[in-house]
Amino acid sequence: MGKRRRGRGDCAARPARPVVETSAGGVIYRWCGTVPHVLLIRDRYHHWGFPKGHLEGEETAADAALREVAEETGLTQLHLGPRLHTIDWFFRFRGRLIHKYCHFYLIECPAGDTCPQAEEGITECVWLPLDEAISSISYDNAREVLRLAATQLRGAPPHAPRTGGDAHSD
Repeated sequence: MGKRRRGRGDCAARPARPVVETSAGGVIYRWCGTVPHVLLIRDRYHHWGFPKGHLEGEETAADAALREVAEETGLTQLHLGPRLHTIDWFFRFRGRLIHKYCHFYLIECPAGDTCPQAEEGITECVWLPLDEAISSISYDNAREVLRLAATQLRGAPPHAPRTGGDAHSD
């Protein structure tokens, strides 16, 4: 039996290892009377979702979530709540396999007008009542995050004292 040569063909036979990326974002809410409203953003592909983006440098996921929400929506009166859930998915970008993890936080924004970040492809920001937001969101994994947020929001009275969160303002 001959000795097996290792060459370029062997590498091609192995599945490519994905590049791991980490992002963070938020389920942004405010109370309109006794009804929680959630902010959804519309991306360049006409999908409704949440503001989110990559962690920068040594930034924590919580800090990245607040920064990305402020950048993508123009909102500055943000109050960080609990981490809701981490979702992950695979996709291809420029020929590379990416395994993306995104940490989502519940973030209150009691006031302020939105300004979609057009240079990032954000075409619209809308505040929707919780149930309408659940039915409008485009992705199943984001819908699951919103359902987790709904459980917390439905259990809290409007303007309840915040616990475990930091304030953030620009």
